[in-house]
Amino acid sequence: MDSFSRKLQALQADLNAQADRVLAMVSLAVESYFDHDEAKARRVVALDDEIDSVDVAIERAAIPLLSMGQTDEHAIRQVLTIAKVNNELERIADSGVSIAEQVIGHQRLTDSMPPTFRVMANSVLGMLRDSNRALATSNAELARQVLLFDDTVDRFRNELILQAQEQVALGASSVRFAFRVAGATRNMERIADHSTNICEQTIYLLSGKIVRHRPEGWSDPAEPCAK
Repeated sequence: MDSFSRKLQALQADLNAQADRVLAMVSLAVESYFDHDEAKARRVVALDDEIDSVDVAIERAAIPLLSMGQTDEHAIRQVLTIAKVNNELERIADSGVSIAEQVIGHQRLTDSMPPTFRVMANSVLGMLRDSNRALATSNAELARQVLLFDDTVDRFRNELILQAQEQVALGASSVRFAFRVAGATRNMERIADHSTNICEQTIYLLSGKIVRHRPEGWSDPAEPCAK
């Protein structure tokens, strides 16, 4: 194995570890939110420093690989994918911190979050888990399945915001509670969006097909290129 391949393999392993780290962090953030557990929420905030440090390290390690004279298209796409996915993971972690920060120092509200929000949160965690798995195992079909689920998350978001607005209008919930629902829903939606971006990059890596910004959609990617 040549020097480029060894460094690329090590960088991919670092990215996979970062993906697992971010998933664990976001899962803990969601737990802290539902349990209103400030100790867990503070652990989430503390974990962000490590994630930021690894984010910078991966970015710095990826740049020299592009200057090693590699001409293989798939290998170049691997480096670009690592750099882009690394950024998506850091932004997912930021959303996890935002969820945890809604717990720290904030009084527990008497209103209960709608059951739909728990379904949405579990669904988004599943999307993130499968996005990580699709990238780690080079599974374009799994990436495609995650992309297909994005519309469902959007429907959850619309339903939750509409319910919150209706409850406020009826005097059944406070405006403060409606803002809480909107904030939590927005952060979960962002995690879902970043997860779909990871899947789009996975499909790009495997097939060379850029599936974002395409009016016909992304549901039928080309067969993966040979490595």
